[in-house]
Amino acid sequence: MADIMRWDPFAEMASLRETMDRLFDEVRPWRYSAGNGSGTYFPVDVLDTNEDVIVKASLPGVKPEDIDISVTGQVLTLKGETKEEREEKEGSYFRRERRYGTFVRQLQLPTEVDPNKAEAVFEHGVLRLTLPKAEAVKPKTIKVHARPMIEAGAKQ
Repeated sequence: MADIMRWDPFAEMASLRETMDRLFDEVRPWRYSAGNGSGTYFPVDVLDTNEDVIVKASLPGVKPEDIDISVTGQVLTLKGETKEEREEKEGSYFRRERRYGTFVRQLQLPTEVDPNKAEAVFEHGVLRLTLPKAEAVKPKTIKVHARPMIEAGAKQ
């Protein structure tokens, strides 16, 4: 005997929404969202080397003093604010894509880092963080020593 399944129209709608979300994520590489809904997710690169984790974040229009960086466990948090230079009193905008306000982005780091030895450099709108890996997670090299061969007639 065949089993009868109950039809749930909302399950199909949820599937459609997930498909649409994936479509829009592919079309627009940046998600406009933040903790309070007013900032942007900015593009980042995270590079894992033997000694460090290097994070590069594009933050055009942000001043270095307006950036807060913190590390808790393996989570890096970048907070900041972009301020509008001046408000236009004349005319109306034909297009306005630049975002102003606060932003927050949290990134899962690939490994534990030592934030006390971190270095942050901001140049030409790009923040470069060099986060040394914690000593416990750095690869260790173990040397192999050969024992001298025992001669056939010698006693052990």
